[in-house]
Amino acid sequence: MSPINRFTSPLQNTRPVIVVLALLALLFAAANLRGGLVVFAPLVLEVRTALGLTAGEFGLLTTLPLICFAVISILVPALTRLFSSITLVIAGLLLIALGVLLRLVPHYSWVIVGTLLLGSAIALLNVLIPVLVKVFFPQRVGLMTGLYSITLSLGAGMGLFVAVPMMQWFGDWKAPVMIWAILPLLTCLFWLPLLQLRERVKPVTGARVTLWRSGTAWAVTLYMGLQSFFFYAVVTWLPKILMESGLDPLQAGTATAMINLVSIPFNLFIPILAARMRDQRSLVVLIFLLSFAGLAGLWAAPEWAPMLWASLVGMGAGGALSLALSFFVLRTQDGVQATALSAMAQSLGYLLASTGPVVLAWVHDLSGHWLHALLLLMCLQWVQLFCGWKGAAQVYVQPDHRSSD
Repeated sequence: MSPINRFTSPLQNTRPVIVVLALLALLFAAANLRGGLVVFAPLVLEVRTALGLTAGEFGLLTTLPLICFAVISILVPALTRLFSSITLVIAGLLLIALGVLLRLVPHYSWVIVGTLLLGSAIALLNVLIPVLVKVFFPQRVGLMTGLYSITLSLGAGMGLFVAVPMMQWFGDWKAPVMIWAILPLLTCLFWLPLLQLRERVKPVTGARVTLWRSGTAWAVTLYMGLQSFFFYAVVTWLPKILMESGLDPLQAGTATAMINLVSIPFNLFIPILAARMRDQRSLVVLIFLLSFAGLAGLWAAPEWAPMLWASLVGMGAGGALSLALSFFVLRTQDGVQATALSAMAQSLGYLLASTGPVVLAWVHDLSGHWLHALLLLMCLQWVQLFCGWKGAAQVYVQPDHRSSD
C-alpha cells in the first residue's frame, strides 16, 4: 500500500453526512484564504481617500500579509501539538472575520491590526487545509487538492471581480469588504460538527517533526518559494510592462486577468495527474516550458500577442502552485510530516515571495526598462525547474531524527 494511504482517515466509520460536511468545510475554508486580502486592490482609490493614506501606507497593507505568512506558518506545527487542527481552523476563521472587520475601522492603526490578524489567520489555514485534505481523504488526495486549488483561485477572483460592482450597487466601498467578514462565519457552521473528530485528528497532525536536513523538503520549499516569487512579481508588474510596451490600460488589465482565468483548469488537473504518477518530473518540465515561453514572449515581443503570453504565464503559474501543494501530500507519509513540510515550505516560500515585486522594481530602476527584470525571471525558472525535478522524485521526506534523504 502507498504511504499516502497507510493511516486511517478520521472519517472512516462516520455517518455520510459528516463526510459531506468535511468536503464542504475544506472547500469553503479555501474560499476564505485570499478574498479578504485582495478585495482592497480594486478599491484602492476609495480606501486611500477614506483613510487618507499615502501610496506607501496602502502598499504596506499588501506587504504585511506576506510577512505574516512567513512568520506564522513556521509556528503551526507547534500549535498542532497543543490543539486539534479542527479547533485551530475554527479559530483561524473567526480571526479572519475579526481582521476584516478591523480593516473597516476608519483609523489606519486599526487597519494595520486587522491586516496582521487577517494575514496571521490565513497563514494558519494555508498550512492546515492542505494537510487536512490528506488526513480526511487519503484515497483522493489528487482530486481534493485540485478542488482546493480551484476554490482558492475562485475566492481570490471573486474578491477582485465583485468588489467594484458591489461598491457601485451599495454606494459604499465597505459593502464588498463585508462579504469577507461574513463568509468565514458561515464556514464555521460546516466545521463545528467536525469537532467530534478532533481527538482522531490530533494524533496524525500534532506530533513533533522537523525536516531541516531533508534534501527533498528543501527542494519542495524552494519550488514553492520560486513559484510564489514568480506569481506575485508578474501579477504586480505585468500591467506596467504591457502599458510601457504600447498597450492601453484596458488591454493590459485584460491580459493580466487572463493569468487567473487560464490557471483554473490547471489547478484541477495537475494534482489529479500528479497523484497518479510514480514521480511528477514530466509535470515539472511542462510547467517550466509554459512559464518560460510566456516570459520569453513578453521579453521579445510583448505587444505582438499579450493575451497569449499572459495565458502561458497563467498556465505555468497555476500548474506550479497546484503541484507545490500536491508535494505536501505526495512527498510525506502521514499528517505529521505533511504539517511540517507545509509549514516549512510556506514559511520560507512566502518570505521569498514577498521580495518578488521589490526585486523586479529594483532591477527595472537600475536598467531603466523591463527587459532585464524579465530575463531575471527566465533565469529563475531554470532554478525552479531544478528544484521541482528533485522535489518530484519518488522519495519521501525524512525527519531530522532519521538519516537524511
